[in-house]
Amino acid sequence: MAQMLAARLHVPSRTLRLEEVPRPQPGPGEVLVKVEAAGVCLSDVHLIDGTLTPLLLRGDTVTLGHEVSGTVAETGAGVTAWSPGQRVVLHAGEARDGVTYTRGVDYDGGWAEYALSAADAMTPLPDTIPFEQGAIIPDAVSTPWGAITETGAVRPAEAVGVWGVGGLGVHAVQLLRAIGACPVVAVDPNPVARERALAAGADLALDSADPELRQTVRAATGGTGLAAAFDFAGVPPVREQAVSVLAPKGRLVLVGLTDKPLTVTDGTRFSYLQQRVLGHYGSDMPVALPQLLRLIQGGRLDFSGSVSGVLPLAEAAEAVARLEKKQGDPIRLVLRP
Repeated sequence: MAQMLAARLHVPSRTLRLEEVPRPQPGPGEVLVKVEAAGVCLSDVHLIDGTLTPLLLRGDTVTLGHEVSGTVAETGAGVTAWSPGQRVVLHAGEARDGVTYTRGVDYDGGWAEYALSAADAMTPLPDTIPFEQGAIIPDAVSTPWGAITETGAVRPAEAVGVWGVGGLGVHAVQLLRAIGACPVVAVDPNPVARERALAAGADLALDSADPELRQTVRAATGGTGLAAAFDFAGVPPVREQAVSVLAPKGRLVLVGLTDKPLTVTDGTRFSYLQQRVLGHYGSDMPVALPQLLRLIQGGRLDFSGSVSGVLPLAEAAEAVARLEKKQGDPIRLVLRP
């Protein structure tokens, strides 16, 4: 049986190992994809450090990687929509019996030479978009897109805040600018991240430790506060701060994942102002991916600056370490088999 290289996480020991494993065979309704690029996400770091644990994984080991692009290698029985050689982006998850399974978490992902996908969990990648850019769209771009357009339902000219300008937050700023949010306020303790936010289109970039933050946001919004605030950091103090600058009927959208409790200090004020807290996870891939690819093709969005580095698959552990330590303040690192 043909073998391939894969970066696999042994969940009980949180050990990432590069292993030779059998190359998967596509079953009925499945497609085997030759991986050309796979993004390294903070979620991968959290799976390795134990902050996140797969909920639906069968067994104790999984190939990481939920941001994947490549070319169709083989098709399984009954697959007619795809043929070998087609460029594709894999969805970051699949619906199975009404439950969302996340690629590279609940089943094997794309930190490998080949990856399996359900035939209906892929989107064509236009020839004009490089594999590295295509790979990061299923999470780093589509998750904030879903949070903004669906969960947060941001409308043009609404005042919006983004807390945490990392791999997802910087794209949120760019997307909010594209759909006409105004002003877009970015909040991050890291001065490099604040500069990045301004370059991506933020109107203001504030330090979360700034004692004048509330007054600055109030002034920038004509005294009303933010219609929507997005937490990409997944940190309890961020949520408290975001709620404190929400407008009446404002909504706080939780995108960053954390196992810490959610608290609202002044519940009476929160209820009186009819504010809302909304949880968000991923995006509606069959809708979001074609939308984003069309916007990139049409010159409305450009994520060429989002790929901070490309490393060979054999250096997956190095990529994880660089992201964990914020070495070079990367937006997204990409692995190429």
